[in-house]
Amino acid sequence: MEEGVRFDFRDCFEEALGFREADVGTYSPLVLAYVGDTVFDLVIKNMVVNKGNRQVQKIHEQTSHYVQASAQSRMMRVIQPLLSEEEHAVFRRGRNARSVTPAKNQSITDYRRATGFEALIGYLYLKKEYGRLTELVKIGLDGMEDA
Repeated sequence: MEEGVRFDFRDCFEEALGFREADVGTYSPLVLAYVGDTVFDLVIKNMVVNKGNRQVQKIHEQTSHYVQASAQSRMMRVIQPLLSEEEHAVFRRGRNARSVTPAKNQSITDYRRATGFEALIGYLYLKKEYGRLTELVKIGLDGMEDA
């Protein structure tokens, strides 16, 4: 890679693996949440690891604090008033989707709101709206710290 040239991670693996262009608006809310869960998990793991080298168990405990449904639900309460109509529609579709797996150790309300949050994250990621995704996650994380 040339010095000073930046490549988009997703563009690199899309090109290498031959991904085809897809209409994100046609994806089911649970598919969006599936992708969003992974993207959010990666963001949080990077954030936690960036705070310094520690035992993996400690990193996992800290990561779990942020990725559980109750935490995502709290974050969603903070960012929901800031959503565009389009983003709110994606959140609602995710929240109202009937999941195959039941909520584990979480209230059904938190679980559904977290599914909506993950659907929104997946949607923004797949649309390559990384700036907006990052902005909303940061606002949500800051809101968790204030609570």
